[in-house]
Amino acid sequence: MSLPSEPKEPEEPEKARNADEVPLFRSGRVHISTRRRGADITALGHLALHLPHGLASLAVVFLVSYVIGLVSGIPWWLPFGCWVLSGALVFSRPCERLLARWLFRLRYPAPEEERKLRPVWREVAGRAGVDANGYQLWIENSDDVNALAAAGHIVSVTSHSLATLTPVQLGSVLAHELGHHARGHAWASLLALWYALPARIAWRLLLRLASRVKRLSAGAATVAIVVAAVVVLALATATYGLIFLPLATPYLVAAVSRRAELRADEHAAGLGFAAHLLEVLRAEHDRMESRQTAPEGVMMRLLDSHPDVHTRMHHLQAFVERRR
Repeated sequence: MSLPSEPKEPEEPEKARNADEVPLFRSGRVHISTRRRGADITALGHLALHLPHGLASLAVVFLVSYVIGLVSGIPWWLPFGCWVLSGALVFSRPCERLLARWLFRLRYPAPEEERKLRPVWREVAGRAGVDANGYQLWIENSDDVNALAAAGHIVSVTSHSLATLTPVQLGSVLAHELGHHARGHAWASLLALWYALPARIAWRLLLRLASRVKRLSAGAATVAIVVAAVVVLALATATYGLIFLPLATPYLVAAVSRRAELRADEHAAGLGFAAHLLEVLRAEHDRMESRQTAPEGVMMRLLDSHPDVHTRMHHLQAFVERRR
């Protein structure tokens, strides 16, 4: 479908070839694509890495449902099935509003913020061929230049970004977040988090119970260690070492998240915001240099979900040079 607007003036051929030279606000028809979002390799990889957590949650919920069935007489498959189907519920608008307010600590834009943010978002969505009204805009109270894409329809920017960035720079940040939605990063992250929640809760409860157990005698501790070692060895042999995969999962998830950020940058660059996103990253680089913070260790960098500013600038600069 298309949204009627003022007639679009013909563009010069040279400007049409270089999207970075096109002004932010243009008149003309906005064409809405039938395929608005999908799932790239990073989104699928994120889901695959959280599959063990999902299976563990499945076992936990099955056990709880079975106990509830024995105690109350309710069929065990009823609570179990409700949990399995609950993944679709988190993408409903009321649930997303709760997530935005209580989990992500976001708020609705003030009227003056709405007047500045809405036209920029409409232009970004128009360039991408998506319906701007299909997403809900939020504000995060923060002194950093940042933004967020979450669930299926949440897009937020920080109050500092809205106050300090020019409209075209703000558009580049919003285009980056739209890339997370269009490539499936946002919904995959929330889905993985949701279905891993029962396993994480059960694990924390086990750790809390273990901390309250009185100290074992030397003999009992030795037996417990030997039994645990035998069980782990047997499971490792039976699964060809796959039981140790969860130990590496945080590092693999962080690596996939860093690649997803670069793909979102690529999406923003494809909409014509490469040079403007570079401006935002250069300003962020200068701000970090002025702080003179101590360099992170290797392990911390491996667990970082975002690539460093230099890496992002390098990939964007390569994109700009390819377009010339």
